Amino acid sequence: MAPTPASARKSRLVGFVLVTITALCWGTNWPVQKQLIQELPPLVMRGAPGLPGVVLLALFALMKGQSLRVPREQWPRLVLYGLLSVSCWMAFVGLGLVYLSASETAVVGATIPVWAAGLAWPVLGERITLTRVIAMAMAFAGIVVLMGGNGVAATGAKLPGIAFVLMAAFGFALGAVLSKRRPLVLPPLTAAVWQLAIGCFAVTLAGLIFEEPHFSEMSHLGWALFAFAMIVQVCIGYACWYAALERLPASSAALGTLLTPVIGVLASAASLGEPLGASQIGALVLTVASVAIALRS
Repeated sequence: MAPTPASARKSRLVGFVLVTITALCWGTNWPVQKQLIQELPPLVMRGAPGLPGVVLLALFALMKGQSLRVPREQWPRLVLYGLLSVSCWMAFVGLGLVYLSASETAVVGATIPVWAAGLAWPVLGERITLTRVIAMAMAFAGIVVLMGGNGVAATGAKLPGIAFVLMAAFGFALGAVLSKRRPLVLPPLTAAVWQLAIGCFAVTLAGLIFEEPHFSEMSHLGWALFAFAMIVQVCIGYACWYAALERLPASSAALGTLLTPVIGVLASAASLGEPLGASQIGALVLTVASVAIALRS
């Protein structure tokens, strides 16, 4: 039986509420990550909270009656997308947080849809439109503003961090575009569980090999932040995101996540005392506008 207009409106409203919760979870996680990096090295800090979080997300999927079984032919692309969209994103963002504030990282990281729009031309054969060019130009302008007004005036200390986060956003965007060309034939939540599991495991393993984490020396605050990242970012954030996608078109849900960098900047200013001046606000406005244009193009 087709849904009635009233039930469709209710489902849509619930979807927007879920997107808002997702943005709150992911946005408030930026200052949490910046604080947690004082307790753990960047790779372990990014990957380790995701492992128990994925277990909880898998249990949630099973409770919803979704199978976690993956056909053999799906594994190669599942691993590839997990490494690009999760490992690349988590690892390079963690390294970027060493050099940038939480708000700066949130703004640069929010450019994912802009790079996805640019990659759609060589990967998917979609033509480059004027609106996509404008979106990319605005994204670059936002980064320049964040650097200090122009490329020359930028402090050298920020450049590695910006490069790392741009690589994170590019890797995530490449994974997203490739998945449109050769999509996974899996339920969305099942695909998310396995991609997160693969991605978080790879980053954590790299951290254990190349870093020296000292979990025994973590403070009570550090463990609380670890739990926040595990439960709020991974479990609640992703569960709400995929529940929202069941009720909203993907484009509408993606536009809703434009709140994420805004919340990240405001939360970082409020909790960490990070600057919230003209350059931060200007960069945020340019980035959000560029992403909105890219999503609509």
